[in-house]
Amino acid sequence: MEVYTYDFYKKSADYILSKIDFKPEVGLILGSALGSLSDEITDQIVIDYKDIPNFLISTVESHAGKLILGELRGKKVVCMSGRFHYYEGYEFEQLAIPIRVFKLLGVNTVILTNAAGAINKEYIPGDIMIIRDHIKLTGASPVRGKNIPELGPRFFDVTNMYTRELRDLTKKCAYSLNIDIKEGVYFYATGPQFETLAEISAMRILGGDTVGMSTVTEAITAAHCGIKVLGLSLVTNMAAGVLDQPITTEEVDEAGEMASEKLKQLLGEVIEKIGEN
Repeated sequence: MEVYTYDFYKKSADYILSKIDFKPEVGLILGSALGSLSDEITDQIVIDYKDIPNFLISTVESHAGKLILGELRGKKVVCMSGRFHYYEGYEFEQLAIPIRVFKLLGVNTVILTNAAGAINKEYIPGDIMIIRDHIKLTGASPVRGKNIPELGPRFFDVTNMYTRELRDLTKKCAYSLNIDIKEGVYFYATGPQFETLAEISAMRILGGDTVGMSTVTEAITAAHCGIKVLGLSLVTNMAAGVLDQPITTEEVDEAGEMASEKLKQLLGEVIEKIGEN
C-alpha cells in the first residue's frame, strides 16, 4: 500500500508549479459531460494527468484526463477536466490526492461540479442544484489513515463544508443571470451501477435531492485542508423509478452538453465575484 506523506503530495505540486509562474487561487473539478467548461480558461497550460508524479489516471471516457491552468474571469485557476472515482478501482485514500495537491498549489476555494440524477420529483433534467449538504452512508473516509498535520487536523468540523458564503453568492449570480437555481442535498453512491428502485426510495426518505458517484470525497478532503467548497449538481436525468424507463449514460452526456452553456455562464459570474466584499 502506498504511503501517503506530505512529501508524496508535494512531489506532485512541485512538478505542476515548475510549469507555471503563478499560484492558482481557485480550483475547478468538472464532472461527466461538463469538460467543455474548461474552454473558458485563457492562457492555458495543459498537463496530462499521466505526466504528474504520484497523480491518478482517469479511466472514464467522457473525462479528458487533463489538468488545465490559466486565467478565468480575472482569477488564476487550476481545472481538472475529468475526475477520479471509487468505482474505477481507486481506494478512498487515493481520492484525496487531487485536493491535497490543490492545497499545496495555493488553492483556497474549490468548485466541484457533477452530473446527477434527480431524486426530488420537482427537479427536471437541466436544473442546476447548489449542494447544501450531502449524505454518505457507505465506505471509508478519504482522509482515513495517518494524519498529515501540515494539511489539516486529525478531527475536523464539516457543518459548513459546502461554504455558506459561496452558496449565497451563487444564488445572487443565478438571479442576476435569470437562471433558475435549486439548493438541496446530494446523496453519494459508489457505483458504477445506477441505483435500484428501493435505494432511490430510501434516499428520498432520508432527504436526498440528487444522487451521484463523485464530489463527496473531494469535499471532505477540502474541509480537512481548510479549503472553501462550492458544489453544483447538474441534473442530467431522473433517478431510477421516477420515470418508467431505464437510465443510460448517453442521456447523462446529452443533457450535460445541452445545459453546459448555462452552467458556464453561472460559474464565470461566480468566479469573477469570489473574494469581492
